[in-house]
Amino acid sequence: MMKFATLLLLGLAAATAQAQGLTDADEIAERANAAAYYSGADGRSEVRMIISDAQGRQQRRQFTVLRRDVDELGDQQFLVVFSQPSDVRGTVFLVDKHVDRDDDRWLYLPGLDLVKRISAGDKRTSFVGSHYFYEDVSGRPHTDDSHELVETTDEYYVIRHQPLDPSSVEFASYVTWIDRATFLPMKIEYTNSAGQMYRSVEVFEVEDIDGIPTVTTSRVSDILTGGQTDMQFRFIRYDVGLPDDVFTERSLRAPPRDWLARPSD
Repeated sequence: MMKFATLLLLGLAAATAQAQGLTDADEIAERANAAAYYSGADGRSEVRMIISDAQGRQQRRQFTVLRRDVDELGDQQFLVVFSQPSDVRGTVFLVDKHVDRDDDRWLYLPGLDLVKRISAGDKRTSFVGSHYFYEDVSGRPHTDDSHELVETTDEYYVIRHQPLDPSSVEFASYVTWIDRATFLPMKIEYTNSAGQMYRSVEVFEVEDIDGIPTVTTSRVSDILTGGQTDMQFRFIRYDVGLPDDVFTERSLRAPPRDWLARPSD
């Protein structure tokens, strides 16, 4: 009888712990990073970008993103090819993402026929005139920050992050609301050294694609200026078999048209 009671108490304790969720902030941050950037071994999507200023004036961009994992939850490669409007058509962004050192980033500007190397110090600057940063495209490594679980709600893990190297970034800290079911980051708020919340990222729509919860609509807002950039992701596919040679400097001037073509199914 005592043994049964002990087992029952242990089972209730395990069930209670599961209902309460995770408590290790580092583990939660790692899972969120995996959910946001490592779905499938590779993937492609088309993106509509709408850039708005405080007066409501808009600029639009359209591009295709190709992504390949080099290592599981490790190094990755990204190729971003712009198709609209005419003044950015043919612009190409290439990233070799590394988990143990600074990423390698290149930008091809067709009007100048120029390949520009993007330095590590530029990774948190505007991505083609939008409110997204270069670093937002390929993701910020979770190992670059410390993590603290500040709250667990019915829906979210709320994590505060602080940079391990404050001199390398413009923010003092940021807070992420991570969906407990999918581990997708649903909202991020950045605070500067003055204690002001100056930038936010929000997810508005998530769809199930190939069995993977996937962000399809998001927005970055500049709180201080009133500007914002919306991104709409379409024609998303995972595990399409992207070859290594797609992600080479040759693709900057000669993008792989077969892999950029919209899926027929």
